[in-house]
Amino acid sequence: MMDRIGFIGGGAMGEAIIRGLIAQGMDPNHVTVYDLDRQRLKQMSSMLGVQTVLESKEILFHCKTLILAVKPQNLSEAVAGFSADFTRDKLLISILAGVATADIEKLLPEGSRVVRVMPNTPALIGEGTAVLAGGINATDEDMAVGRAIFEAVGRVSVLPENLLNAVTGLSGSAPAYVYLIIEALADGGVLAGLPRNVALQLAIDTVRGSARMAEETQKHPGQLKDMVTSPAGTTIYGLLRLEKSGVRGAIMEAVLAAAKRAQEL
Repeated sequence: MMDRIGFIGGGAMGEAIIRGLIAQGMDPNHVTVYDLDRQRLKQMSSMLGVQTVLESKEILFHCKTLILAVKPQNLSEAVAGFSADFTRDKLLISILAGVATADIEKLLPEGSRVVRVMPNTPALIGEGTAVLAGGINATDEDMAVGRAIFEAVGRVSVLPENLLNAVTGLSGSAPAYVYLIIEALADGGVLAGLPRNVALQLAIDTVRGSARMAEETQKHPGQLKDMVTSPAGTTIYGLLRLEKSGVRGAIMEAVLAAAKRAQEL
């Protein structure tokens, strides 16, 4: 299923998936990349050892599975480069935020198979999470191909496509929210007197450990929060300040804002 894979777009997310696949044992020579930026193609070839082409339709000569990894606003231009040569034996997997499979299918020959995926950047280290949804012509085998690709770089779920914008607002965008939280925690440590390197490492370790504890215990986050919170102790005073600052609502609104933007795109 993963013999040869082509990438239309060599940006950060495409690179993250490619690096993850290679880390899981995929031969770089079995990955072909097209990008408008010739310098980027040289960089990808040098860094990753992948094959590159100067025209997107050339990928169809090498690969039956294509991953569309361009910016959503560049969809029409990107698909126009290969749509005339796209045949029914090909599978197009799109990772474009906010772009429905139906919108892509309109740009391809009738009967084309499209799978939509919302991944996130921790795929770079094999810790990504991705959600798949199939287009009208996608088969069970197509979904299995998509699952195999993204399971190589993390965990995969399948949901109805009408939920993928919400997924974008949460798992797609949330790594940035978490990095912001890590940075703020480290800054707080520095403010309290810790050396910068110590504060940053403590913040990273604490976020990692807390996430693993939530996953492994399967306890509700509220229960885990209460385990840290003793009467009139330090943690409850910190939580009071967070609640007064509206942190909980701000995070919820961030997810909603990103989901709405995905819909707008």
